[in-house]
Amino acid sequence: MDMAPATRDRTTAGMPGADPRKLRTLAAAAFADMAASATTILVYLGDRLGLFRALADYGPTRPPQLAALTGTHERYVREWLCAMAAAGYVDYDPDLEAFALSPEQAAVFADDGHPASIQGLVDVLVGCSRDEPKLERAFLSGAGIPWAERHPIVFGGAERLFRPGYEAELVETWLPALDGVLDKLRRGAQVADIACGHGASTLIMARAFPRSTFHAFDSHPPSVEEACRRARDRGLAENALFRVAPAQDFPGLGYDLVTTLDSLHVMGDPVAVARHVRRSLRPDGTWLVVEPFAGDDLEDNFTAHGRAMYALSTMICVPTSLSQEVGAAVSAQAGEAALRRLILEAGFRSVDRVVDSDRCLVLEARL
Repeated sequence: MDMAPATRDRTTAGMPGADPRKLRTLAAAAFADMAASATTILVYLGDRLGLFRALADYGPTRPPQLAALTGTHERYVREWLCAMAAAGYVDYDPDLEAFALSPEQAAVFADDGHPASIQGLVDVLVGCSRDEPKLERAFLSGAGIPWAERHPIVFGGAERLFRPGYEAELVETWLPALDGVLDKLRRGAQVADIACGHGASTLIMARAFPRSTFHAFDSHPPSVEEACRRARDRGLAENALFRVAPAQDFPGLGYDLVTTLDSLHVMGDPVAVARHVRRSLRPDGTWLVVEPFAGDDLEDNFTAHGRAMYALSTMICVPTSLSQEVGAAVSAQAGEAALRRLILEAGFRSVDRVVDSDRCLVLEARL
């Protein structure tokens, strides 16, 4: 005999008060997210193996052709293409039985210099997944994870993630928005680029303003070594100078401009960093602070951008800050008001948001 109540909804079993319709909607949304997460690994492989690039270069392609072009196995390539087509990342022509990238898909998946490129974020996510045991231990202990101990994929991924935006915005939009800075750079200025990583922002500025000298600092020696190599390769070693130094104690005085791009929230003691920036500037100097866009209230950030930034902040930014002295652990979604308070606390006279953007906060701090 079947003893189960005939009217019992198994989707709410053990969860009194759960609304079946809301539960189905949430479960469907969560499944869609997990499907996207599973696809992320395949996007990473498609980038690593040159599959996206080959599709962009050769146009409509069948699986055996794509496998031959990339030196991969046809059976794996066929299944990969099916997954990409199901995700909408690749187009499929059933008449030709061929797959291709639209111009929009190529920008997102095959051109890591395009501002819409997703591949840097994919690299960072894959690196974070490989760091999962470290993150689990950090959650339990409250300890941080030093930047130098992250999976190597994260270092290059972070540079790939931010570089397209710097290429598109730094010289064309952000620097021109600062009061009087562009003229100084054209004439010849002294600039400090803090937490420079692989030097993407420094080299962009050094190329655009050859009369200025850019002193770039980072606490991670392998990143500084890579930045020096890139400066030499691009003929910019004369005015792009890289050195290992902490953000709160970088050398030099009398800078016309100091920049911290997508890095202030990661620092252990951002107020100490801000005070050191203030001391290092000329009286008429400027501090350019660029941070991920965020609203001031938590609910303002319940968006796809905010969701991604909170996740990255949990996996990278907060652990990195907690590994340093003070460990302020300012969120990647701190918001303009919190950043403004931090900068003013350090003794700056004014902080103005100078660019209207839904992707980043661009702030100008003056003495």
